[in-house]
Amino acid sequence: MTSEPLVVAVAGPTASGKSDLALSLAVLFDGEIVNCDSLQMVRYLDIGSAKLRPEERHGIPHHFLDVLDPDEQFTAGEYMRQGREALREITARGKMPVIVGGTGFYLRALLEGLFDGPGRDEELRERLRGRAEAKGGGYLHRMLRRLDAEAAGTIHRNDEPKLIRALEVCLLAREPVSEMYRRGRKPLRGYRVLKIGLSPVREQLNERINRRTREMFEGGLVEEVRGILARGYTGREASLQSLGYRQAVDYLEGRILLEEALYHAKTRTRQYAKRQMSWFRREREVHWLKGFGSDEQVVREAGALVAAEVARASGEAGTE
Repeated sequence: MTSEPLVVAVAGPTASGKSDLALSLAVLFDGEIVNCDSLQMVRYLDIGSAKLRPEERHGIPHHFLDVLDPDEQFTAGEYMRQGREALREITARGKMPVIVGGTGFYLRALLEGLFDGPGRDEELRERLRGRAEAKGGGYLHRMLRRLDAEAAGTIHRNDEPKLIRALEVCLLAREPVSEMYRRGRKPLRGYRVLKIGLSPVREQLNERINRRTREMFEGGLVEEVRGILARGYTGREASLQSLGYRQAVDYLEGRILLEEALYHAKTRTRQYAKRQMSWFRREREVHWLKGFGSDEQVVREAGALVAAEVARASGEAGTE
């Protein structure tokens, strides 16, 4: 009998350097990257999602990049199933999976599993969409907050597909979706999981968010969105309502000035980073590192954590 294979998960807020650290660990320990960022799964959304260009990946295989069109949905359940299959394939090749991304719900689904909730109810979904259209932006989020404040705290107010699914479960099951989730999960088995979290100083993170957001706009985000819309997309797709992209769409459609788009993108990204940290702080057994994923000290500390786990696994395998 051999020791369980090691899986490393790198988490943290947006702009904290998760991709940098994950790539460093994959290079050091012969790993492959498993993307856990819902926006980076979408084709054509490159600049605003901070997706690494192929030449920046150092030949390391990346899974779940560019697998969806902007109008396609990918549930946490689908991510859990396909992600676990990817883990099996990677470890079967003798490689170390390095999961990285800021979509906390996807990461939790992959590692801890999901509840077996009620199925889709298309009639209810249409009613919810109709109410959202009639009542305006934020209505679904306010409704979910009344039914399940915990679930509402993990879903962005503009993420209509996730809001509708959460409301659907609450209304059909007649109980909070967060409670059902805690009760019915099937955690990942057969692996040893090392969770590494990045926790930069808040002021420094906000500065980096502001700088990176400005660089995205100056580096062609608006042109990227113009090209996506030219492919026939409306700009109302959930992926194009995400941070940065929504503001670029609003600018292109004449609702706000470019300076306003940049300001709102910065502000809402900082707010999103704060919500991400609140989410990840609730995760268990995370090794938190102070700093950014590109910091040499952070890379050394993370590498030492992984090396210790590898050595421990080798020692256990040798005693069996």
